[in-house]
Amino acid sequence: MSNLPPCPKCNSEYAYEDGAMLICPECGHEWTMGSEENALQNEPGVKDANGALLSNGDSVVVIKDLKVKGSSSVVKIGTKVKNIRLVDGDHNIDCKITGIGAMKLKSDFVKKS
Repeated sequence: MSNLPPCPKCNSEYAYEDGAMLICPECGHEWTMGSEENALQNEPGVKDANGALLSNGDSVVVIKDLKVKGSSSVVKIGTKVKNIRLVDGDHNIDCKITGIGAMKLKSDFVKKS
């Protein structure tokens, strides 16, 4: 049994060594031994398409027409979304859009207003 530290990003216990680097097979995160303490502190927060830092409760504007999965609806460019909530995952914004309902958005397709 190895005594390698767990992944600082996803806490997986299956990290392995590749030369001087440690690699997590579950999330793909790479780090060096001794840097795992600082990895989470240095990780940037969620940023919009322009690089502005987003936080819970912000208002954002959609910058691209987005098809709603499982529906013929479209979230039009310029739609303002108020009171967002940041979550973990690929679609890192939870919100409610008037006329559509609850949705998850990628921060790449919004800008802070």
